[in-house]
Amino acid sequence: MLGIDAVVRRLYEAPPDGFVAARAAAIEDARKAGDRDTAKRLAALKKPTVAAWVVNLVALRRPELIEQLVELAAALRAAQRELLGDQLRELSTQRRQFVSSLVSAARRLAVEESGTAAGKLPLGDVEATFTAALADPEIAEQVRSGRLIRAVSYAGFGEVPRPRLRLVTDEPASSAAGSSEPPAEPSSGAGPPSPAEPPSLSARETAVEEQRRREQERRRRENERRRRELDRELATARADERRADGRLERAEDAEREAGHLVEDLDAELAELERRRTEAVADVARRKLARRAAERDSAAARRRVGDVQAALDELEAT
Repeated sequence: MLGIDAVVRRLYEAPPDGFVAARAAAIEDARKAGDRDTAKRLAALKKPTVAAWVVNLVALRRPELIEQLVELAAALRAAQRELLGDQLRELSTQRRQFVSSLVSAARRLAVEESGTAAGKLPLGDVEATFTAALADPEIAEQVRSGRLIRAVSYAGFGEVPRPRLRLVTDEPASSAAGSSEPPAEPSSGAGPPSPAEPPSLSARETAVEEQRRREQERRRRENERRRRELDRELATARADERRADGRLERAEDAEREAGHLVEDLDAELAELERRRTEAVADVARRKLARRAAERDSAAARRRVGDVQAALDELEAT
């Protein structure tokens, strides 16, 4: 079995009208090989539009052209940032010429690959996609991947403006900082303490320290209790998350399978509609042939009648 990159390349390189059937065959091969991960990754691939397929052909068959596109886009952005008018005008002319050459290369590749007439290809969408890739680096990377699923466009040319951000800090305001006052100095006129004051102060400090220790111990026990509760909640939440992820994965698989079924049914419906159209046309042709045969039959009967009448007349004489 081919590696997944080779399979994906083959899917996006081939004309999109065979994508659904080719993807289904690749998924079946992966499942038979016991490679569920590859089967799941293949099932997530989406069918490209015709315009996206044409762009993918250029990326896959002529990657050097896409590299030139990326280089030209970088030069354009640099000239625009530096406000180099003459260089920007020259590069803009190169851009138009290069996009035109890309569209021509894309048209040749698509005609060679599918045999489709050039006039039936959505070359306007192809051109819009290449132009957008020149303007937006993210679009350029999507084009470079060769896995584009739809055409893109870009309203303007140049870099997308980024919002200006303002840094918010937690430094205190200068007014608040300036309003702080140093601790009050003891009055120089205070006399020496009385002999009874030190024991009284020491008793209060001891009581305060004991209260502080008891409060710390209470907070410690409360924190431990709260931590155990949060640990249990976290374990429960993680178990719920795993179950929810499993349900989500199964739901996504089911959705993809349903989507593929719809695509397959759409393809079958389109084929049935084509066959119905051909059958209707065949009925019309056969109806015309039947009417012509009826006319011939009527003419032949009239001829038989005429000849029989002539014979009867001859015998009577």
